[in-house]
Amino acid sequence: MESRAILRNARISPRKVQIVLDLIRNQPADKAMAILRHTPKAACEYLEKLLKSAMANAENNHHMETGNLYVAECHVGPGGHILKRMRPRAHGRGYRILKRTSHITLVLKEKE
Repeated sequence: MESRAILRNARISPRKVQIVLDLIRNQPADKAMAILRHTPKAACEYLEKLLKSAMANAENNHHMETGNLYVAECHVGPGGHILKRMRPRAHGRGYRILKRTSHITLVLKEKE
């Protein structure tokens, strides 16, 4: 049995999220929560909330024991929206800044 939580259109670049996901992949859920709380990255705020949601889904919807959960899968992809902004540059030109979004998926499974 697995429990999953998905966050869509998070206003953070997928590159920044991938660094933190590599830290918590295949970790027990409580250890992953501790890693997220003590890592100084912007993505940890999104992932901590997502992990809490996945743990609540496991407990309430699938009647799984929260002490036996581990992060089985976690992946991130580019979101559907890219906000396009302009930054003034020399000689009256403008450079485009792409503010990217992410779709983040977190899957918890129970140890056997």
